[in-house]
Amino acid sequence: QVQLVESGGGLVQAGGSLRLSCTASGRTFSSTTMGWFRQVPGKEREGVAAITWSGSLTIYADSVKGRFTISRDNAKNTVYLRMNNLKPEDTGVYFCAAGVTVVGLKNYQCENLGQGTRVTVSS
Repeated sequence: QVQLVESGGGLVQAGGSLRLSCTASGRTFSSTTMGWFRQVPGKEREGVAAITWSGSLTIYADSVKGRFTISRDNAKNTVYLRMNNLKPEDTGVYFCAAGVTVVGLKNYQCENLGQGTRVTVSS
C-alpha cells in the first residue's frame, strides 16, 4: 500500500503559477513511475503528466504541454508539478498518482491515487 499526500493547491489568477508537491510513503518510490491526474468540473478525470523512476522521461497531456513541468526528487520521495500560465480551464482537483502507465501516449492509468488538492484559476 502506498500513501500519497498532495499539497500546493490554491487560488491563482489566470496567467499565474503554482507548484504542487506530492510526498509518497509505503512503497519503493524511486523505482516507480509517478504522475498527476486532474478532475475538471464536468469532465472525466484525466492524466496530466507522468515521469519515469529516473526522471529521464516525461510525458504531458496536450492541454498542458509547454505550461506544466513534472519533476521528482527520489531522495525526498517527492514528485512535483510546476504549473505556469494557468488558465481558468485548469481549475479542478489535482491528484498525485503512483504506478502510472500511459498507453498510446494519452491513456493514463495508475495503481494508487492521492486524495487530491484543489486548484482554482480565476479569470
